[in-house]
Amino acid sequence: MEHFLGFAVPGIPYGCTYAIVAVGLVLNYQATGVFNFAYGAQAYISAYCFTRLVQGAGLPTGVAFLLSVVVLAPLFGLALDRFLFSKIAAANTTAKLVTGISLFVGIPAVLSVLFGNANIYNPPSILFNPNTVYFRLAGTPVNGIDLTTVLATVVVLVALVVLLRLTNLGLQMRGAVESRRLIELDGVNAGRVVAVAWAVSGFMAGLAGVLLAPIYGQLQFSDYTALMVAAFAAAAWAVLRSLVAAAAVGVAMGVVTTTLQGYLPVNSLWSSALFTSLPFIVLLVALLVVPGLRRLDRAKDPLASVDPPTPPSAASLRAPQMDRIIRPLWYLLLVAFVISMLTWLPTTWENVFNAGLVFSTIFLSITLITGMGGQLSLAQATLAGVGAFTAAQVATHLGLGLLVGGLVGSVTAALVAVVLAVASVRLRGLGLALMTLAAALFFDNTVFPQLLGSAAGQSIDVRTSWVPSLLLNPDGHAFFVLAFAVLLVCVATVQLVKRGTTGRFLAAMRGSETAASGMGINLTWQHLVVFALAGAVAGLGGTLQVIQQQAVSPALFNYELSLVYVVIVVTTGAGTVEGALQAGFGFVVLQQLLTYVPARLGGDSLVVVFFAFGALTYAAHPEGILEFQKRRWTARFERLFFGPETPATPGPGGRAPLAPAVASTTDGALSSGADSA
Repeated sequence: MEHFLGFAVPGIPYGCTYAIVAVGLVLNYQATGVFNFAYGAQAYISAYCFTRLVQGAGLPTGVAFLLSVVVLAPLFGLALDRFLFSKIAAANTTAKLVTGISLFVGIPAVLSVLFGNANIYNPPSILFNPNTVYFRLAGTPVNGIDLTTVLATVVVLVALVVLLRLTNLGLQMRGAVESRRLIELDGVNAGRVVAVAWAVSGFMAGLAGVLLAPIYGQLQFSDYTALMVAAFAAAAWAVLRSLVAAAAVGVAMGVVTTTLQGYLPVNSLWSSALFTSLPFIVLLVALLVVPGLRRLDRAKDPLASVDPPTPPSAASLRAPQMDRIIRPLWYLLLVAFVISMLTWLPTTWENVFNAGLVFSTIFLSITLITGMGGQLSLAQATLAGVGAFTAAQVATHLGLGLLVGGLVGSVTAALVAVVLAVASVRLRGLGLALMTLAAALFFDNTVFPQLLGSAAGQSIDVRTSWVPSLLLNPDGHAFFVLAFAVLLVCVATVQLVKRGTTGRFLAAMRGSETAASGMGINLTWQHLVVFALAGAVAGLGGTLQVIQQQAVSPALFNYELSLVYVVIVVTTGAGTVEGALQAGFGFVVLQQLLTYVPARLGGDSLVVVFFAFGALTYAAHPEGILEFQKRRWTARFERLFFGPETPATPGPGGRAPLAPAVASTTDGALSSGADSA
């Protein structure tokens, strides 16, 4: 027993770090109706400011805590509510998720741009001395960090339970989640109630941030992202309802983690794989077996249906006169691009545009799932990695080369996507996003580094025996032909699916799954089909990426890139093929242009900031801010050159779209307008 306690006791403060963040997530959801993906980023901001104020500015710990947690954290929470989440309809889960993911991706990038990437060590503790052992429990020393974390978790949990269950403000907060409009009929200022909830939630995030910072010894955002997944798992088992249950599951996960670490053989596959993957496994199991998670996204607000539909794409509204000008120009640009790539472009820009072809192929998988399927997957980079690693294994062990291996990898990625689709067949919105995120993290921490020949994240160089030597030629001409041909096939496939029966069925499902089911559409089958197609396209893109990079590396396909990819595509327009192409080329061109400016201005971080700000407009412009601007400028040019009475191009139903005639979705999904050429 003493041996067991020696392993279990250290897990209690470790689990409290999970618990305090899980409690904050549940509070945020219960009080505002938003599952805040940016919660870890909020915690990181306060921890960063607290540490900089103490170590850089020399302020006392108490003053730094007051400024970073008591003042900054609630104000930041209020800003999120005032400028972002209050403008999103209660039933629009997709917009909430995209906004949270944009903040999660963008906030650390902003800090990197403003303050650089210098390492910060030994963050201070707010209460007890981290280097002092205050007592021993079952032979285990309890230092200041452990004591601070446990006491803070208990105090916070008690205070929040009292707030939500025993006060009038807590009752109003829970009522605002059900329907802001209805509680206003009872004379309650719903906006004020929700704003207070965001301030309290922001304070919780700030407190969690400064409590967690000393545990790791170095302040880095990756620790907060890993912690967030464990907190997601604990909150999921509590069905985002019970603060006590979320805290209990969080502590239990910490205890189980350290206990398994103690009993399993050191340096064994089971030890390393299970230890790193336990939070993801717990989250996956919760999503599969907890029935309450399937009902999270069902609209509770009886007035939610008054929200307007999504605007159509620019191409669907283009006047015939403008269309006759744009189409020839588009084909002329395409021919000029091909000729330039094969003749005069310098090698640097050839590689940039080749990378744009690769990313455009991967981004088409997001067009399929998000644009056509109306769902949000956070594992598309992972599916690309499945295709790439499978192709590498086929080339290594069967000697068939990467080109044949790429086809096998595409099929394998499609099968993995189907498994995800089957596992999440009853999940939508938030549940599906969490499921795909958990799968992505599981592959990152277990499958890619342990089972696919790339231990410890090391890369595998592409061998000349895997591919024809022309594809590895520095001038990039042969690779351009290959990538261009693959992209054309994928674009044609997506267009055929979108305009065919499957595309119409998916559009009907985005409008209303209940109505689509009543019309005889098999919702499960359509869910599987769109996931399989998206997985196959992503797998092809992943194989192209390793040929272009000439290396197979887990770093090319980690979960963070899946989040960044979503942010990029929703900025340009996830509802159109054109949006995926613009996202792919825009991403790599911006990266290249920023290599010409001083590194202190941010580099790649500035690219992420740019697209993150664009994605923050998703709630107002779900068709994509770039697509919105194209529609505006197209209308202006039509009025300028053809006069104010220019007729519009008939919409999808054959009618001139005097009003937005698109398939509306309950979560504000995406336009079903036709793509441009």
